Parts: sequence; structure tokens; C-alpha cells
Amino acid sequence: MRAEKVCPYVLRGAEDGPEVLAFRHPLAGCQLVKGTLEPGESVEAGALRELAEESGLIGVPAKGPAWSSPDIVQGQLWHFVSIAVPPQPDHFEFLCADDSGHLFRFFWWPLGTVPGGEWHESFVRVLYEIRVRYM
Repeated sequence: MRAEKVCPYVLRGAEDGPEVLAFRHPLAGCQLVKGTLEPGESVEAGALRELAEESGLIGVPAKGPAWSSPDIVQGQLWHFVSIAVPPQPDHFEFLCADDSGHLFRFFWWPLGTVPGGEWHESFVRVLYEIRVRYM
């Protein structure tokens, strides 16, 4: 049975094009919010739950595209859901109760920028998936 992951993505407009909300994990590099879909949970509900758990943000599904991809991590099906949240600062921190209580440092990543070595490799693929839908 394939593990199902959910990746809520938050976008905002900027002068140089769209930006996606990302964070620096203290052990695993730059990432987007992502987690495991719980049994019986809808993809949208899982996306909203994961966003709240990992960032503290409360949002609603946005009008952006939602899709699924089996090509991010072998043996996993990733679901992507666009989420709208109230305006956020350029940088903020959130102490995540999950994941052993790590402090996540959030920032906005320009979608037109190619990610470098600071990004976890699976999220380089995720950024590409989002970029092709918005750029």
C-alpha cells in the first residue's frame, strides 16, 4: 500500500512574481509544509490540518489547482492543495509540536528562483510541480 502525503501550499503575489511559503527545518533543510494523510481524512482536511500543525496558520482551500503526484518520493502519493491564509510577514517562526518540537523558520520563496543545495531534494521536485502550474 502506497503512503499518502499532503502538501498544502500557500502563495502570495510579489513584484517579481509569485512566492510560496517555505521554512527552514533545523535538521533537514528548506521545505514546504507536508505530512501524512490520516486514514479516512479528505485531502483538503489533511492539508488544512498539516498547515496548522506545522506553521500555526489557519486557512481555507484556495482557487488554485489541486493535484496528486506519484513522482516526488518513490512509494508515496503526494497530494497538493492551494491554501489561502491572511497576509503574513516576510519571516516568522513557529515551534512545531510535531517532529520533536523543532523551531521552523518560515520565509517566502520566489517561484522563479531555482532552488539550491539548501533545499531537501524532494522539495526541489515539489517546487518544480508548483512552478509549472503558476509560472
